[in-house]
Amino acid sequence: METTNKTTEYGVHNSKIHDNAAKIVFGDSTLCAQFLKGYTDIPFFTNIKPEDIEDVSSHFIPLFQESRDSDIVKKIQIDNTELYLIALIEHQSEADADMSFRLLRYMVYVWTDYAATQEKLHPGITKSKDFLYPPILPIIYYEGTGQWTSALHFKDRVFMSDIFEEFIPDYKYLVVPLNKYSQEDLIEKGDELSAIFILNKLKSSSDFKHLKEIPEDYWNHLTQNTPPHILKLMGSVFSAFLHTINVPAEEINDLTDHITRRQFNMMFDSFEAYDVQETRRVSREEGRIEGERAGRIEGERAGRIEGEQLYLIKQIIKRIIKNSPVSQIATDLMEPLDTIQPVYDLAMKQAPDFDAEKILKLLHTGKI
Repeated sequence: METTNKTTEYGVHNSKIHDNAAKIVFGDSTLCAQFLKGYTDIPFFTNIKPEDIEDVSSHFIPLFQESRDSDIVKKIQIDNTELYLIALIEHQSEADADMSFRLLRYMVYVWTDYAATQEKLHPGITKSKDFLYPPILPIIYYEGTGQWTSALHFKDRVFMSDIFEEFIPDYKYLVVPLNKYSQEDLIEKGDELSAIFILNKLKSSSDFKHLKEIPEDYWNHLTQNTPPHILKLMGSVFSAFLHTINVPAEEINDLTDHITRRQFNMMFDSFEAYDVQETRRVSREEGRIEGERAGRIEGERAGRIEGEQLYLIKQIIKRIIKNSPVSQIATDLMEPLDTIQPVYDLAMKQAPDFDAEKILKLLHTGKI
């Protein structure tokens, strides 16, 4: 699958939006600590701190035979107790039935590496009865819309496990589904991770209205207490969402700036849902109306086409007034450059007294 990357102040954004957002969660120690403390229901993590977490993914991922950019390995040290976290990020709509076996292979790799390391430090230690392997917590962070239906126990993937159960290695992995938490659940948690989850649940421009339903106290708390680098990460998640609904780059920068400046309410007030497909639908409708009003003898179809052309010319003029280059105008309007260039050239000759209808007439008479 082709992936289009775009680098901005807020990081690299591409079509793998959910991978990026989830990697932000596990890539930052503060957010990872909040996740383990508030979303796993494991008492051991009650007092975990960001400094207890070390990312060791770069060491282990190359060892995994089917490694992906969305696979994470963390080493956690709490009160002289060392353990490992393996987090796999899944966002497809269907659960992976073989996840228990994939995780088992990952866990064996980690334990094998741990034993090798200890042998180098203390030769022969792994043969000692006092030697113990560290615990590993396997977690699936699931962003799919459906329920996770795959077996959580490895033994359930083995034939005749009811007969040979005591001879089959078994473990259970933990699934944390994002769709389990409603907006109200996340608001109640009141931490920075809940805000990122709220933003990450946005799927379309119509979902944005739900953000306006969030109490001001929630955002005010974040305004007062959130570290600047976490605000920037929140901006990255929101920026990725805005890219998916085709918001122009300059508008994305303005909106995400409100987050980093702790101006959440201003962000909501200034946001206007922008979707190219919807804009084009409106454009066609306005074009139809303008064409019918013009009463062209070619009839409704010709009038609609002419109206769409007139609307496109007006959109080009608006962007020329904003000093946008012709290549950026073509990108914003999702039209070929050779369609935009003739209109751009005629409009520049008129500046600053633009006349969209005159440009349309010149286009139709072939005087360019």
